[in-house]
Amino acid sequence: MSTEQTVADTAGQIRAWFFGRLPDGWFTGDPEVIVDREEITVIGDLAPVAAGEPGSAAEDGAASGDADAEAMAAGRSRRFREETRDTRVGIAREAERRFDRKVSWGVVSEGQKVMFTTLSVPVMTRLRQAERRVLDTLVEAGVARSRSDALAWCVRLVGEHEDSWLGALRDALRQVEQVRAEGPRS
Repeated sequence: MSTEQTVADTAGQIRAWFFGRLPDGWFTGDPEVIVDREEITVIGDLAPVAAGEPGSAAEDGAASGDADAEAMAAGRSRRFREETRDTRVGIAREAERRFDRKVSWGVVSEGQKVMFTTLSVPVMTRLRQAERRVLDTLVEAGVARSRSDALAWCVRLVGEHEDSWLGALRDALRQVEQVRAEGPRS
């Protein structure tokens, strides 16, 4: 079995474990479970505000503005975070022992993603002078505090603006893994 297939199998097992372990009713459907070598991130959709509840569009008589939606999402996310803290910590400890990875949590509420915890992992990279100058320019301009911060800013920017391209690339990689798994065994 190839290393890529082993990684895919492990990620699938981790996702399945979380789907079975999370309490019913926390999220509207299965959460997104993202797995890499260091971290497992669990992001679930919270139920939308029902019509007639305080803060709903029907209650207000009109659609809420962006600021209202952001405030509601922040409040509902905070409430979920506080109400589920003990259970989430227990699940995270189980998963960390079982899978040897840290667990991060987040929710999507009213269309807004709110992350509770995330892991910051150092990444080693070799950059040529022209690439280092780009990072240094961002630092000198006050866009970033350090080269590391500037590199993270660049990665976030690419992720935001090239989301569909990155999605297509991930789909292609999944297809390659599937073809490898179906291929002849050596």
